[in-house]
Amino acid sequence: MLVKYTIGVDYGSLSGRAVLVEVDSGKEVATAVKEYTHGVMDEFLPDGTTKLEDDWALQHPNDYLEVLEITIPKVLRESGVSANDVIGLGIDFTACTVLPIKKDGTPLCMTDEWSGHPHSYVKLWKHHAAQDEANRLNEIAEKRGEEFLKRYGRKISSEWMIPKVWQILNEAPEIYEAADQVVEATDWVISQLTGSISRNSCTAGYKAIWHKQEGYPSNEFFKALDPRLENVVEEKLSNDIFAIGSKAGELTEKAAELIGLNQGTAIAVANVDAHVSIPAVGITEPGKLLMIMGTSTCHILLGEEEKIVPGMCGVVEDGVLPGYMGYEAGQSCVGDHFEWFIENCVPASYYEEAKEKDLNIHVLLTEKASKLQVGESGLLALDWWNGNRSTLVDADLTGVLIGSTLLTKPEEIYRALIEATAYGTRIIVEAFQDNGVPVDEVYACGGIAEKNALMMQIYADVLDMEIKISASSQTPALGSAMFGAVAAGSDRGGFDNITEAAKVMGGVKEETYKPIAQNAKVYEQLYAEYEELYDYFGRGENDVMKTLKNIKRTASNLK
Repeated sequence: MLVKYTIGVDYGSLSGRAVLVEVDSGKEVATAVKEYTHGVMDEFLPDGTTKLEDDWALQHPNDYLEVLEITIPKVLRESGVSANDVIGLGIDFTACTVLPIKKDGTPLCMTDEWSGHPHSYVKLWKHHAAQDEANRLNEIAEKRGEEFLKRYGRKISSEWMIPKVWQILNEAPEIYEAADQVVEATDWVISQLTGSISRNSCTAGYKAIWHKQEGYPSNEFFKALDPRLENVVEEKLSNDIFAIGSKAGELTEKAAELIGLNQGTAIAVANVDAHVSIPAVGITEPGKLLMIMGTSTCHILLGEEEKIVPGMCGVVEDGVLPGYMGYEAGQSCVGDHFEWFIENCVPASYYEEAKEKDLNIHVLLTEKASKLQVGESGLLALDWWNGNRSTLVDADLTGVLIGSTLLTKPEEIYRALIEATAYGTRIIVEAFQDNGVPVDEVYACGGIAEKNALMMQIYADVLDMEIKISASSQTPALGSAMFGAVAAGSDRGGFDNITEAAKVMGGVKEETYKPIAQNAKVYEQLYAEYEELYDYFGRGENDVMKTLKNIKRTASNLK
């Protein structure tokens, strides 16, 4: 029997990776990674002179094309698989990551006229400079009694589409005017493969306030935000939304030459990295929460009814799998948390020790932290170094570390930061459960879940629940590959729906993390203190974090 293959491309915050997968087994045959040439631009534009303000995070769209151009030929070359045997391709992306484009699909930042303007570039998901617009949007929506707010935990995030579009309009009306469309980066990449824009229902639903039955908010609402936004959907977005799991089109001749696949290869409608991971671990029913753990963590859960859960990122019908409500929550700072710590707070002696033992600095700190008993450090932290996504939806919140002394060691702080992220996840789990959305099982995927046993054991102990780990180390890419096989359809050797694909290609490892009773007991006490701090700093009783940010902003402007 002739083996068929599908390709999934996962676009992360710092790099993109392609995975070549056997359709009939889910076996990952080859993987290739390409780091973005421009990385994350949070200080300067590519010219090296145009300075960016605080809370900006930009990317260059050409980096995304380079990923395709380099990784896809590489997986074919290394595997020896012929392009003739590749039936489909799917991609996933960080979200909400958006860019303004011309009618022909050219990004404004790739034109001579606008290459020096910050607002012409891709705004990465963690671009938080639209917080003022988000605050104003939430205030007006609340005052008007807009029903859509309930579906998003009563707060629209600064990370999402409408605040980012409004920021462009407010700060660079010339860019807004020059843009024929503002699109998700994931949809833009698909358009470069198929020749046309196919806006996916996942980002539209979770990040652009679109509803399957009701569409976008009314023009009257957008007019209330700003008269210039009254027709923003018709002028800059689109009412044509394509369901995930469907086919966006086929590979054009031009794109085929670029990436080394055959013209006519089926291309799936784009998806979000977190959401596409659900079928990749074999989840096809409600009650199973998946944590996609990386620089940030996204929590995805299927439900049978549309429930209102305060502080969630959204509930979207068919947003993850057809026939179910897809719930999303998240934490803005997880892997970024630990990276910040090792870059800024670890002494040289630890790096020397790591070098002597031939260990990565994270591995050394994890080894040292694993020798500590639960509660031994005397530390407690809030995981808000990059704001809080769920359940407070507030990018202006910042980190807290309490209990430190002159005897506090780096590994103690490192462990406290890990524990803080686990407490943050428990807040989310309890929010779902308290509002009628069951969480019966917990799954995890991503680099952290794959590599850090201490962290996963801490999560199991804090949640007091067993945690199952994805069988794939490239879960989002595998999920995208599965959607590529669905786009191809059974006639070409793929599948007719994602549920069928999940049963054949998805799965988890045999080994799981089970809670340790004594640890869970101590974490119960620590979590109670975390909750106190969470409410005190996060729900308005003490606004010191925002006061400090305002003072910082004023001081920076005086330079």
